[in-house]
Amino acid sequence: MGIVVIVAAYLLGSIPFGYLIVRLTAGADVRDTGSGGTGATNVSRRAGRVAGILTLLLDAAKGAAAVVLASWLLHTDYAISGPLACASVAVIAGHCFPIWLGFRGGKGVATGVGVFLMLAPWALLGAGIIFLLVVWSTRYVSLGSIIATAAFPLLVALLHFFVKPVPGFRYTLLASLAGGTLIIFMHRGNIERLLNGTENKLK
Repeated sequence: MGIVVIVAAYLLGSIPFGYLIVRLTAGADVRDTGSGGTGATNVSRRAGRVAGILTLLLDAAKGAAAVVLASWLLHTDYAISGPLACASVAVIAGHCFPIWLGFRGGKGVATGVGVFLMLAPWALLGAGIIFLLVVWSTRYVSLGSIIATAAFPLLVALLHFFVKPVPGFRYTLLASLAGGTLIIFMHRGNIERLLNGTENKLK
C-alpha cells in the first residue's frame, strides 16, 4: 500500500494545471515564457493574474489532496509515517517532473504549500510571513520562495522543541528537508539569475 500511495501522489502531482490553463486560455505553452516553469508566476506572465491565482490554488490543492488520499489509504488519520512522508515528497516531484509533459514542469512551491498546510500549518505560516517580507523588500518572488523554503525545516524544529511537539516530527522534518531540497534545486536557474542581477522583479 505504501508503494501505491507514493505512485498515486506522484501522478496527482503530475497534473499540469498551469500548462492546461495557459493552453486553454492563450493557446500557448507556458514553458516558452519567462523561467520556463508551469507555476503560478509564469502563468501570470503569460495569461494574466486571474489565471495565475487559479493555478496557485489548484497546485496547492493537489498537494493537500495527496496527503488526504495517502492518509485515507494508509488509515493514519494524518499521523505522518514513512510512506506518508514519501508520498508528500512524491507529489512535489510529480509537479516538478510531470510524466505527461516529458518531466518538465514547475518548481513545486505551491504544491509544497498544500502538502505542509496539512502536515505542519504553523510552520507554514511562519514560512509564509518570511516569504512576504522578502518579496516586499526585494520584489523577487523567487528569492522569497527560496528563503522561505530553506527556513521551513528550521521552523518545524523550533516549533517542535520550543512551542509544541509536532506529530510525527522525524518524518515531517525529513519530508520538509527532502521536499525543500527539491524545490530549491528547481530554482537553480533563478539563483543564477539572482547572482547575475538578471532575475525578473515583481511589478
